[in-house]
Amino acid sequence: MSNKLIDLVNITKSFDGEVVLDDLNLYIRENEFLTLLGPSGCGKTTTLRILGGFENPDKGKVIFNGEDITHLPPNKRQLNTVFQKYALFTHMSIAENIAFGLKLRKKSKAYIDDKIKYALKLVNLEGYENRRPDSLSGGQQQRIAIARAIVNEPKVLLLDEPLGALDLKLRQDMQYELIRLKNELGITFIYVTHDQEEALTMSDTIVVMNQGYIQQIGTPEDIYNEPQNAFVADFIGDSNILHGTMIEDRLVEILGAKFQCVDEGFGRNRPVDVVIRPEDIDLLAPEEGTIQGVVTHLIFKGVHYEMEVMANGFEWLVHSTDMFPVGTKVGIHVDPFDIQIMNKPESEDEEAVAVGE
Repeated sequence: MSNKLIDLVNITKSFDGEVVLDDLNLYIRENEFLTLLGPSGCGKTTTLRILGGFENPDKGKVIFNGEDITHLPPNKRQLNTVFQKYALFTHMSIAENIAFGLKLRKKSKAYIDDKIKYALKLVNLEGYENRRPDSLSGGQQQRIAIARAIVNEPKVLLLDEPLGALDLKLRQDMQYELIRLKNELGITFIYVTHDQEEALTMSDTIVVMNQGYIQQIGTPEDIYNEPQNAFVADFIGDSNILHGTMIEDRLVEILGAKFQCVDEGFGRNRPVDVVIRPEDIDLLAPEEGTIQGVVTHLIFKGVHYEMEVMANGFEWLVHSTDMFPVGTKVGIHVDPFDIQIMNKPESEDEEAVAVGE
């Protein structure tokens, strides 16, 4: 990855006495697709608005390409924002919508016409110049909003839940479109979503946020396979999160049974959180498992079966391509490297700040 483009330094922001961002530090590299992911109210949109110049931080600095732009108005920043509500001008044609920013910058008619053609081609809407926004579908309107942003040749595109209003099939199509656009344009994308699948599909880097704190930063693979705490594990994908006791290195007790694992350095007889992904559980004949249970639910999900297995008082979520009917007695086996061990946070506040430890 190339060099650092944006640096958010010690950003703190409160609304009505409620702290939304608490001493946030984050840097974004050039040409990166970075996603801010988290539940409602975690501070991701506020972070984006501070980047775009729509909010001022109470404390901290926004550094862009080495320059302090903390107090620069939005139109003076080399950033363009695409909002969830596309904010297209309904009384203007598509061409006029796309040209809006260029006209403000007093570009020549020939330059503007070229840019409109180029942008429409880029978002696969050639020939739509004279249509009105209200004659387009949601997905088409979204693509026009993106076209309007990219003709200004921003160094960075900020996208605030831009696919939130689209149906599933269209959302998936647009995800591929956005990846393609990023690769063709070579600009930095900063994307806000609460949709974990969207984040995993599109991002180079995911920043998982909760309660104004960053919980974990990493590639989609890191975040999914090596969550740093129970919040991240629970938020990204399905997980079985259990209380465990680390007996010694590479041995953990879960629900009264001893499981081999690969983690070390947690001490002896220490309480820990254990995360096991549903696809990492093998169901075997009862006598072959580490613990035994009974299948209580079964749903066919297309690629796999989703089952719930009641074992040692815990409802285990299991994904498997093998089907075990409800009522079947089974043994549960988990390979040692599929068991993730985490420190238990001491308090709720520590839970929110559990990153980086």
